[in-house]
Amino acid sequence: MKTRDQLYFDSFKEVVKAVNSTLDRQQVLDLLVSNVAEVMDLKACAICMLHGKKRTLELLVSHGLSESYINKGPLDADKSIADAMDGKTVTVYRASEDPRIQYPKEAAQEGIASIISVPLSCRERVIGVLRLYTEEPREFPETEMNFVEALAEVGALAIENARMHEAIKEDYAAVMDEMYNFVSYRRRI
Repeated sequence: MKTRDQLYFDSFKEVVKAVNSTLDRQQVLDLLVSNVAEVMDLKACAICMLHGKKRTLELLVSHGLSESYINKGPLDADKSIADAMDGKTVTVYRASEDPRIQYPKEAAQEGIASIISVPLSCRERVIGVLRLYTEEPREFPETEMNFVEALAEVGALAIENARMHEAIKEDYAAVMDEMYNFVSYRRRI
């Protein structure tokens, strides 16, 4: 039987391997949230990205959350555990009673007791959050917090890699279009 530390290490290794083997952001993030939820015995796990102009958190992927909870309404980055957007990991012990929770009634209906919100940072800029949800109020020891913060860093890296890959593909397509237009023009003259 594996120890908890071995399970964390194996889970971390699997996520890192996925980041190194694919540029499919969704595949990596699906693996990350399902692994974290399973290994840490969580009710659910989710990753939300910051939409800078609207200052909202938009759900990218989740594991274990109901459709009604997912569709409860927009998450305001300045109202929904806002300290995480400042780069701090935030623990909410009783979600239904904490003023930092934007939707406490919906959290109670979903059966969520505690929430951990971990910033996803890339180049010293918070780009989103990794959220962990428990069914019972729960304190997380330092080893678990270190594990989830390390996975958040890997998740942020996967998001940034995919974003850069898409930008390169778009630039390449634009250059190819320009070349095609130039060649077509030259043939006409």
